[in-house]
Amino acid sequence: MFLPLAFAPFGWFPLAVLSPALLFFSLYALSPRTALRRGFLFGLGLFGVGVSWVYVAIADFSDSGAVTAVILTALFVAALAAYPALFAYVAARWWRRGALPLALWYLAALPALWMGFEWLRGWLFTGFTWLQLGYSQTQSPLAGLAPLFGVYGVGLVLAVSAGALAWLLHSGRRAWPGVALAMCLWLAGWGAQQIEWTRPVGEPLRMALIQDNLPQATKWDPAQFNARLELYARLTLENLGAVDAVIWPENAVTVFYHELKDDYFDWLAAQARGQGTDIVVGVPVKRRDAPGYYTSLMVLGAQEAAYHKHHLVPFGEFVPLEGLLRGLISFFDLPMSGFSSGPAAQPPLPVAGQRAAMSICYEDAFGEELLHNFPAATLLINGSNNAWYGDSLAPHQHLEIARMRAVESGRPLVRATTTGISALVDHRGRLLAIAPQFVEYVLRGSVQPMQGMTPYARWGNWPVLLLLLLLAGVNIVVQRRGQVISS
Repeated sequence: MFLPLAFAPFGWFPLAVLSPALLFFSLYALSPRTALRRGFLFGLGLFGVGVSWVYVAIADFSDSGAVTAVILTALFVAALAAYPALFAYVAARWWRRGALPLALWYLAALPALWMGFEWLRGWLFTGFTWLQLGYSQTQSPLAGLAPLFGVYGVGLVLAVSAGALAWLLHSGRRAWPGVALAMCLWLAGWGAQQIEWTRPVGEPLRMALIQDNLPQATKWDPAQFNARLELYARLTLENLGAVDAVIWPENAVTVFYHELKDDYFDWLAAQARGQGTDIVVGVPVKRRDAPGYYTSLMVLGAQEAAYHKHHLVPFGEFVPLEGLLRGLISFFDLPMSGFSSGPAAQPPLPVAGQRAAMSICYEDAFGEELLHNFPAATLLINGSNNAWYGDSLAPHQHLEIARMRAVESGRPLVRATTTGISALVDHRGRLLAIAPQFVEYVLRGSVQPMQGMTPYARWGNWPVLLLLLLLAGVNIVVQRRGQVISS
């Protein structure tokens, strides 16, 4: 249960080594069945605390009721706990085959298995990357490795460090090579922080991020709709000419773009062009090629362009097996839970004379899906709606995840949300400005666009995945040779 404290808002990042180390140490010589139970309990503690915010969305914004919300949250946590359970089970079976030196067991086998299951969790069933080890290190020395190897590379170094600590607990002084290796990796991270992988391009952009702090329920209340439009128009007009771009959050208004285009958006765009300001609005867009609709970010001003969200949230924005589940539980009938997925690899959009890599809410949790934007994109823009999760851990964790995207790509991040946490982040993941939660607020500040390619932007996750396969392969070869010799 201590591992969630390594992540935002707590930020006790050494626990991302200590907690897995205790798990690794506890798995020594266990039977596979016992290891499975221990790994599952570890997962229940990790996700039961770390993603407890799922309950808020189900209980507060559907008619399911508290009991159903508890059951669905428990099922979700149990499904996630299956990953550390399977990690522990496979590790125990691997160890019981024998002939594997402790050094390889702790420094290669366990870290490779842990990160393999983390990668699987980030991919299987559209993926869920929350609480992956690497996200806890956005401001630790290991953040220097993110532009090289991404969040999975940072996580692998943490897993190796945890293995070294577990070996130290097991063998005392004989584990000094593992401790030395871990120290070298952390020093390498610190050293990599001194490297500038990208360089400034153009002048800093002045930004205004609108945080409306309107209750989630008002988004679909006809009586509140005009007030919402007036709020966004007023806050936008107040900033035209004073900034280069005004950014709205995800689905700031919940009427299709074409229904408001002539009487609202075209008028706002004309005002923006007259003042030399671009507006990025979050709004649903009706599909023209087929039935359905997108959740989108539209650029209005000097040029008009659109980004349609590609990576949708299961059960929140679309319902898997819809014919079976829709209507079964009221949670599956949340408002606007039938979005279409936008095209993959959409180009960056023109914003204030630069090119912006766009993402909407949950998408910024998948760094590899942004890589097609580079080197063309010079900044990141994310529009999110965290009102679903209230005053929970989720908004803090989400901002931490978004900051990792800035570090990986070497680009500044502009992040507008409905109730917080809106933020301006530099290319190293450092917070430049942040909006208070749960207040109507316009966050103003500047970000410096950057150009160039970090190694991660060029190669993505492939180097880490190949390294995981290499580590696993070495362990298998050593184990088989040891079995042959012993026989």
